[in-house]
Parts: sequence; structure tokens; C-alpha cells
Amino acid sequence: MATATGQADVIVLGAGIVGVSVALHLQERGRRVLLIDRGEPGAETSHGNAGLIERSSVVPYAFPHDLTALVNLASNRSIAVRYRPAALLRMAPWLARYWWNSAPNRLDKLGRAILPLIERCIEEHRRWTQAAGTEALMRDEGWIELYRTRQGLDAATRAAAELAAYGLSYDLLDEAALSEREPGLLAGTVTGAVHWRDPVTVSDPGAVTRAYAALFVARGGLLKSADAASLRQDSEGWRLSADGGSWQAPEAVVALGPWSNDLVERFGYRFPIGFKRGYHMHYESAEETAPRHPLCDAQAGFVLTSMRRGIRLTTGIELAGRDEPSDSWQLDQAERIARRIVPLGRRLDAEPWRGARPCLPDMLPIIGRAPRHHGLWFAFGHAHHGFTLGPVTGRLLADAMTKAPSFCDIAPFAADRF
Repeated sequence: MATATGQADVIVLGAGIVGVSVALHLQERGRRVLLIDRGEPGAETSHGNAGLIERSSVVPYAFPHDLTALVNLASNRSIAVRYRPAALLRMAPWLARYWWNSAPNRLDKLGRAILPLIERCIEEHRRWTQAAGTEALMRDEGWIELYRTRQGLDAATRAAAELAAYGLSYDLLDEAALSEREPGLLAGTVTGAVHWRDPVTVSDPGAVTRAYAALFVARGGLLKSADAASLRQDSEGWRLSADGGSWQAPEAVVALGPWSNDLVERFGYRFPIGFKRGYHMHYESAEETAPRHPLCDAQAGFVLTSMRRGIRLTTGIELAGRDEPSDSWQLDQAERIARRIVPLGRRLDAEPWRGARPCLPDMLPIIGRAPRHHGLWFAFGHAHHGFTLGPVTGRLLADAMTKAPSFCDIAPFAADRF
């Protein structure tokens, strides 16, 4: 007997924070949504976040133009940014475009484009926190940027003052004030800090994503295990195999994070996605000495966050191929410094977690319709801010798909800019 084809209004491919958020927003607009993933929601890139909804990141993470910074990066001994030489050669065209877009005038234009999303990032998360039961996982405490030298602290103080027009809330902390705010810090290592007050901290980003997915299902949404590679276009729209059956919908959304190009290139698209890989490890800690806020070592580029599992150390950037074997050098070096800042116990994970942040060379994600395929939409390339911008991306894309008035212009994120 022939198997009946399931019907949906939209198929969303990818159940990370972006895909789940797109599904929830479309569901709130009355669409019947099928959300698919090959694994558990929030188990890939969304899981590896440092525990921040980063409201204070009003300037995109740019490629340095300062000669001293470039020389330091070229040495490949930086803990904050490391590269595989072979990968660097492959990424040279991407890096050149990234550097070009990081010039002050272009960076300012790009920053103004992404700012409306940053400004709404916490508000859009909070639409679902009570209904999803994630309030206990989120704290309105901001994060603290640590400096181990007076020179670094002075430069950070000037940089913070230059952001006055954005109305961000922050405190400048000398060593004594920092010790009062973070009594678990070991003495003598840190000179001072900037406490950014606006961001929300999260003790389990993967659990938050799964809770949002569970809310989607509780409201009648369809969540299925499937391989996105089975997506096909036919005369009626888009067709996919899931759980042994066939599903059809007039529209489909690609929200596959670092795997997005693997699918869309089959339809003739190839976007310049580079990968900034990152690692994390959890450590035992005593409650009285655990960080009360996420702590970022600005020079070494790592973040220490008290998570439900323990203290998570999240590394900076590794420029490498998405699927290349792991290299523990950055994590090992960051751990060595971190143990001089806070008391860390034994490692809790058998192996470091590794993920790949998908980045476009203009530091903006792709959000919007596919240029050459009716009913196909894109939402990926969020770099460092996938968890931060997932819900607000869902809002912006759902507005476009339902032709509703939106809070900002979607044009800067269009796929056809490449």
C-alpha cells in the first residue's frame, strides 16, 4: 500500500537555536511547521555557547587592521586566535574579504545593519522563557572582561567610552572592586575589569534550545528525525523523507548552521562561509569559588562560565576546516592561564567539545529568500552570535515569510549580496 504524504506549510531544516526559533515564530503566525534534524535539538553548535545572550556586542567582531595585532596573529602563538597553515591558504580569499569589510567605514555600516537584531535579542528570548520553563537557566547579571595588564585595562576603558552612543551599561572595576564582585578570583593575576551589565547569562544553552523545541511540540508543532539531504523540489513545493515517510510543504527554511552549504550547493548556491572553530571543557569547582559571572580573559580570548555541569572554559577562534581533527593546544594553554585566575578542579569531560561557528566575510548572517528558488528561505551564518540572535532571526524571517511589517530592514542580510 502506498504511504500517504504528510502535509505542512513549512519545513524547517535544522533544530539548533536558529531553526527552532524560526519554527516557533512561524507557528505563532498560524503556520503548520515540520521541524527536522538528524539528532537532538540544540546538540550541535547551539550546545557549545559560552553562556551568553550578548546584548553588548554592538560592533561586529572585525578582522584587526592594527599592524601589531596582525604580527601577533601571524606568529600563530596567540591563544585567542590560532590557525592551521593549510586551512589559512584555503581561506585566504575569505580572509581578504573579511579584512576589507573590517575597515572602519564599512564596519560602521555593517554594525548599523545588525544593531536592530542585537537590540532585540533579549526581548525575543524572553517571549518564550516562562512558557518553556527556562527562567531558572537565565540570569540578568552580565559578564566581566578581565585584564591582566594596566595597558590592556586602559585601552578597554577608552573603548568602552567610545560606545557611549549605544547606551550600554557597564562598570569599570579596579582590583579591589573586582575582588568584591568575584570573591573566588585568585589574587595577583588580574589588574582590573569591565563588567558589561546588559547581557543575559545562561547556565545551559543546549537545554534552553531543547526547551524551546519542546514548547514548539507542546503547541502542536511537528518535530521529526530526518536527513536534510533528502530535500527535493517538485511541482508542489518541497518534499522530504522523515521517519520512514514523505512530507511535503510549499516552503522550506535552511537553518543548518555550519552544514548549510552542504545542502544549498545542490541547488546551485555556494556561499563564502568560513569556520571559526571553538572548544570547551567542563571542570569541577567549589560553589564558594565558582565564578558568579562569565569571565572573559580579553587577551587570551577564553571565557569561564558557571554551568550546570561545572565551570565551562570556552576557547577563542581556531581557523580550520569544519571537520578537521581536533587540536587541544588552545584549550590546554587557556586552561593553564585560567588556573591562575580561578580555582579549577579536574576535567569532567572525556574529550573537549568542538564546534564550528559559520561566518560570512561581511560579519552578517544570511536571512531571507533564496534568489532562484520559489519557497526556499535561508537563515544561517551567525558566527559568534547564533545563540544570541536565534530568536530575533526567527522573528525577522517569519515576518518576511508572512509579509508582515517588521522591526528592521531585512535587505542587508539577503543571500544575493554574494
